[in-house]
Amino acid sequence: MSASTSLKTPRTALELQRIVVSKLGWVGCGIALLLVIAPLLDIVGVVTVNGLSAFSVQLFTKNTGGTANGLLNAMEGTVVITICAMLIAVPIGIGAGIHLSEYGRGKLSNAIRFLSDVLTGTPSIVLGYFSYIVFIIGFGWGFSLAAAAITLAILIVPYLARITELALQQVPNSMREAAYALGGTDSTVVFKVVLPAASAGVITGTLLGLAISVGETAPLIYTAGWSDFTWTGQFTHSPVAYLTYVIWTFIDQPDAHSHALAYAAAFFVMLVVLAINISVRLVVKRQKFV
Repeated sequence: MSASTSLKTPRTALELQRIVVSKLGWVGCGIALLLVIAPLLDIVGVVTVNGLSAFSVQLFTKNTGGTANGLLNAMEGTVVITICAMLIAVPIGIGAGIHLSEYGRGKLSNAIRFLSDVLTGTPSIVLGYFSYIVFIIGFGWGFSLAAAAITLAILIVPYLARITELALQQVPNSMREAAYALGGTDSTVVFKVVLPAASAGVITGTLLGLAISVGETAPLIYTAGWSDFTWTGQFTHSPVAYLTYVIWTFIDQPDAHSHALAYAAAFFVMLVVLAINISVRLVVKRQKFV
């Protein structure tokens, strides 16, 4: 009896040790989660409370110039810049992703992958400075929509290309082989078989690129400049307003009205990014059940 008890004692001690370590691990995970969530909730709460308190009709009907400041020009400029940037980036990024996935086996494709990875790690303000030298000074465009849209497109394309490539690689080769067996050409296989099958991943990459475009500030400081008025319709020699400039600039002003505009702009940007992230989640969830 004593022998069996002595044999069980080490096992019991080991189980207790495992339980203690497991509990400590869960406590550590909880603390880490709290350290991540608490600042996020604080930021969201402060921006939401101050942003909602600044809501008024003039935010949607007035420009930032003058005494009755609004955000009409900044909202319009953000929408216009984002649309133009996506119109440039989406065809190039998806096209590059298709090439890398379906035909990218040589040195050129490896170089494209390498440059894409380098570009994704480049600070956006560096791209802004590059565009300032090339477009603003070199081409003589001045602060303009064209310079801003092209700069954001350069920033988005590497992300979109790599995400598109990864999405297309998830499509089984059997689908490609079946399409070729039925007499499909390369373009038919890519655009009618492979691309639709990977549409969820491609849409996810596009939405992430959209979120990047809406939330950027540094490249636009060097390219779009700032205007107290709505967009004039010119693509060059005409600065454009945008919401992130209001956040960056107005929060440093000494008056409470400027702070209110900054919080309102931050709230709008946060809502847009939140909506985009929810859309990404829904697309990914749909992909799992298809």
